[in-house]
Amino acid sequence: MPSAAASSGARYILLDRDGTINVDTHYLSDPNDLRLETGVADGLRHLRDMGFRFAVLTNQSGIARGYFTRERLDEIHQRLSEILAAEGIHVDGYFLCPHGPDEDCPCRKPLPGLGEQARTALGFDPTQAWMIGDKDADVGLGQALGARTVLVRTGKGAKTEAAQTCTPTLIADTLADAARQIAAFEAQ
Repeated sequence: MPSAAASSGARYILLDRDGTINVDTHYLSDPNDLRLETGVADGLRHLRDMGFRFAVLTNQSGIARGYFTRERLDEIHQRLSEILAAEGIHVDGYFLCPHGPDEDCPCRKPLPGLGEQARTALGFDPTQAWMIGDKDADVGLGQALGARTVLVRTGKGAKTEAAQTCTPTLIADTLADAARQIAAFEAQ
């Protein structure tokens, strides 16, 4: 759900959720189980201070599989927003695909549907955005939008890197490392 503070012209960091922002617990279904990955708060503060805003783009096939409801997912995102707010971070919107991998859905990463939803709701230029995630689907979505991409080694990122199934703009150990690398990249 995008916030009312959609801001045309703002630059965005598009973030995968599980394995990138929070520890991937395999179909997270309880807000109380939410834990941030290493370096998330520092990384997001650094990116915020660089002028970026944030949107979360996440595949959530647990809904289609019956593991949790959309209402429960909203509770998880509310809790994540609270945790991040305590760190001085605001998320402008959560965009999700509730479909299973076999449903041929245009909003399921790596297809660009979630990114297009975010772009329409928040009014940003995807070619000025960065997509950060731990899977090839995250990198693929960013590339489909024309955004630069970062593969983080948290979550499934180290396995994704080893499999060489994608070619991101940058590869980072954590979100804090991603922020440092983005700053250096943009300073060139």
